[in-house]
Formats: sequence, structure tokens, C-alpha cells
Amino acid sequence: MNGRCPNVGKLTAVNEPGAVVARDLVKVFAKGSVRALDGLSFEVEAGTVFGLLGPNGSGKTTAVRILSTILTPDEGSASILGNDVVKRAAVVRRSIGLAGQYATVDENLTGHENLRMVGRLSHLEKKAASTRADELLGQFGLADAANRTLKTYSGGMRRRLDLAAALVGRPPVLFLDEPTTGLDPQSRQDLWVVIEQLVGVGTTVLLTTQYLEEADRLAHQLLVIDHGKAIAEGTPAELKATLGTTVVSVTFADSATAERAVGLLDPLVAGSPILDGNSVDLTVEAGPKVAAEALRTLDQHQVEVAGLALREPSLDDVFLSLTGHRSEGLEFDEPEQGGDHKAAPTPGYIGFDENLAGR
Repeated sequence: MNGRCPNVGKLTAVNEPGAVVARDLVKVFAKGSVRALDGLSFEVEAGTVFGLLGPNGSGKTTAVRILSTILTPDEGSASILGNDVVKRAAVVRRSIGLAGQYATVDENLTGHENLRMVGRLSHLEKKAASTRADELLGQFGLADAANRTLKTYSGGMRRRLDLAAALVGRPPVLFLDEPTTGLDPQSRQDLWVVIEQLVGVGTTVLLTTQYLEEADRLAHQLLVIDHGKAIAEGTPAELKATLGTTVVSVTFADSATAERAVGLLDPLVAGSPILDGNSVDLTVEAGPKVAAEALRTLDQHQVEVAGLALREPSLDDVFLSLTGHRSEGLEFDEPEQGGDHKAAPTPGYIGFDENLAGR
């Protein structure tokens, strides 16, 4: 992949300080039994990456679908560049791109045919659509595979093409819903470079991800949500700093021993020890001192330690402390809907024709 970046158009925000604004969003599914969003509010500064983190079922994808006009909120409001997502949905669709958790390009078409089709749906003339397809294929390192059907593409190539499809209309605001799920480490790194390049030329990105390393690298601001509510917000550094400077991780032979150790180690920390399987994590300021005290305490109570490690807090520690479990296994989080669900336009093709969404 070369170092060039897709050309992104510019739109001026109207009436709102943030490029993306959500105010008290509420969304209820399954005839009122599932409250996917429960008064969610946040604001995304233009030209930055805003990360949404949360466990499966927390409301991340529901929030993205409301912001991209696929769903309508039951309560609250949201705007993109000052345009209300309900009242001015057609305008919003023309200013956003959406790449979802799974590549949505047509595997029976070539890479060039896929992008050219999106260009035509974007009301580009045939020549302009073809030129734009060539441009994006080159910028995403796919020029050599332009005339191959997607059946021959790797997972990373398909994901890059999917992101390219979301950029055909040069949207100033881009929604990425777990864009690197299922990719190998190198393909994930390649896509991170593309996202960083996009932000470098002014694109606003709202990112949901299950990879905390990804959030730590890309996001300028993070919002952790659970059960449809915001439970923490800040930069990655700020969130990690709330835990302390050192994590003392004590490992035991089994979970039963770890559970017993929690009560013994509780007096050593200002907050509470975090039980994670057969290990107990203590987030503290004086790491070496607390580690020594932990070993003495456990030895006095004849609790055998299998291992001990000191490290800096990670976003995974933040996630665990806030939600009660680690981030592994986060998946698509929107409940099954009944009749209140609008049919979704194909992700990546969203917004280019006001008649495509909501059919």
C-alpha cells in the first residue's frame, strides 16, 4: 500500500460545535424489553478519531446505525455536521461513509466493477466513476488486483476494498464499525495506516472496535458504554491514568484460590482487586511495595502463588474495571428487531443516493 490518501471532501458544520453530536439517544427493541440505548450522549470533534468501546450488547452498533440514518431514535437527537439525522437524513447520507463489521462488496464482481458500481450509485458519470475507482484502487494498494473477482481476494484485501467503497463519495465523516474484525495482524496494521492518513487530511472517524490496541493507537477520545449508557470518557492516557501507575497481577493455580485471594488482598488497594479467571489484578501507585505486601499476606494465609507480574495499566484493564470483564469476544451488538427496524442500505454504499436508505 502506498502512502497516498484518498481525497476527502470538505463540508462546513452548521449550528453544532462537533462534527458528530448525540444527545440523550434512546432506542428500544423487542417491544420494549430491550433498551439498547438509554440516554447516550457524546460529541465528536471534527478531524479526529472517536472510539466507542463496550461489551457485546452495549449499544455500539445501534448508535452507529442511528447516526448513519439506518435506524431512527425513539428519543433524543443526533446530528452530523449540524444536520439532524432524522429531519435532514438525505443530507446526512450524502456526507457520511459507513464500513461495517463484515465486507459487503460483491464477490462476483471485480474490484474495479465494485467501486465503479458504487460511483454510479453516487450519481457520478460513467467516466468519473471509472476514474474514481482507479484512484481508490491505487491508493489502497489494490491496483494489481483491480480486474480480479473478489472471490480471489484475501480477507484483508476485501476489507480495504470495503473501506474504499465507503470513500467513493469523498465523505467528510466516516463510521467504521469494527472494521478490522477477523483480519490478520499485518492486514490490521495496514488498515490502521489508511485510517490515520484519512484523519490526517481532515476526515472525522467514529470507530467501534473490539481491539483495545486499535483504540489505543487510533482514537483521540474514547467513550466506554455499557447497557446503552456512557460509563467513562477521556483520552486513552486519561482513562489508563484513572487506575494508577502499576498493575500487580497475581496468578494462582485455579479460580477458587484466586477468589479466596481477593478478600485477602482487598486492604492493599484503594479500589477493589479485579478477579479475572485464576488471576487477581491490583492497580496501585507503589507497585513494588504492594507486590511485596501481597506476597507476604498470601504466604501468611498459606495461599500458594503461581506467578506475579508488574506492568503499566492498559485499556483492557480500564475495560475490565468498568464492565467487569475483558474485551475479548465483542461482536455485533444490536438485538433482533421487530417491526420498528428500518431496512439497512448496504454498508459502504450508504448515503450516496437519498433513495437508497430506508427502503
